[in-house]
Amino acid sequence: MERILVALSGGVDSSVAAHLLARSGAQVEAAYMKNWINEEEIIGDCPWMEDIDDARACAEKTGIPFRIVNLMTDYRERIVRYLLDGYQRGLTPNPDVMCNREIKFGVFLDYARSQGFDAVATGHYAIRREIAPGCFGLFEGTDKNKDQSYFLALLSQEQLGAARFPVGHLTKPEVRAIAADAGLPTAKKKDSQGICFIGNVRMQDFLRAYITDAPGPIVRAGDGCEIGTHRGLHLHTIGQRKGIGVPSNTDGRAYVVVGKDLEHNRLMVAFDGPDAPGLWSTKVRINNLSWIGDPVVEARDLLARVRYRDPAVEAHLEPQGGTSAEVTFSEPQRGLASGQILALYDGEQLLGGGIY
Repeated sequence: MERILVALSGGVDSSVAAHLLARSGAQVEAAYMKNWINEEEIIGDCPWMEDIDDARACAEKTGIPFRIVNLMTDYRERIVRYLLDGYQRGLTPNPDVMCNREIKFGVFLDYARSQGFDAVATGHYAIRREIAPGCFGLFEGTDKNKDQSYFLALLSQEQLGAARFPVGHLTKPEVRAIAADAGLPTAKKKDSQGICFIGNVRMQDFLRAYITDAPGPIVRAGDGCEIGTHRGLHLHTIGQRKGIGVPSNTDGRAYVVVGKDLEHNRLMVAFDGPDAPGLWSTKVRINNLSWIGDPVVEARDLLARVRYRDPAVEAHLEPQGGTSAEVTFSEPQRGLASGQILALYDGEQLLGGGIY
């Protein structure tokens, strides 16, 4: 009988995942990953104690053993350091994608195996299928409004082989209905927002708690006119419209961030629109390519998703050797911020991804 350790976050999705696995006859236990506590009193809501209580209550209701696994040191080293280092270098990192690769299906999976478990399960809306003997493919979840395959773009075949996604074939309303029928305390709990495992904390507030402000000029791209002062390049990202610190002009046009001049600590802005310099891209180079199955080593057409909520668009991949490639989009993409993840698909099957 397969032994599965479910990562209970205290939310409804993972609670239903545990419930479904327990009903399936598998030998199931649950664990809350304690990755972060709000010890520095950062501005924002970090409800980790409430989440632990909810996770424990759901495990008890489901009738499975519950434990707390302390991964705080690994989380700081692998996620928080990556996040802060990236922003300090002018990038826009994606902690959620890295958290899946490094924590949930990294150190947590290693811990589960050390305890005799065969696999770990989460509440991700994604589908895992065996596409050949001993080889697995990852596909979009049935609920296209909740599909979370994008966040799994950097998983390896070995990690996917030990992953279970029990709610991937369900819609969100179906998940809540199952939770309500089972009497799970999280049935009506709102979905969490904010940074992976840190809580409802605005990214700007989190960054300002750890990175010292470094003010510099806000410059209009094109004519080089200085129109304001920013608090630090790490607080801004390409494509940003709100919170830049300069007013829109009187005809209603809004400024948008189009670049960062790290050498001179200048934030580059332009009026938002199809002609904004640097805002739209038809081509991008990706590095640190990771493939779930066999690597793509020859040029081919596929689908590419530049952000979680963006639709996948037709694109052409040109491998550049090693773990790099050039991707040309069939239509211009807006606000590509260096450091983000490009997920690559063949139809609904996630092939892998890289960092652009």
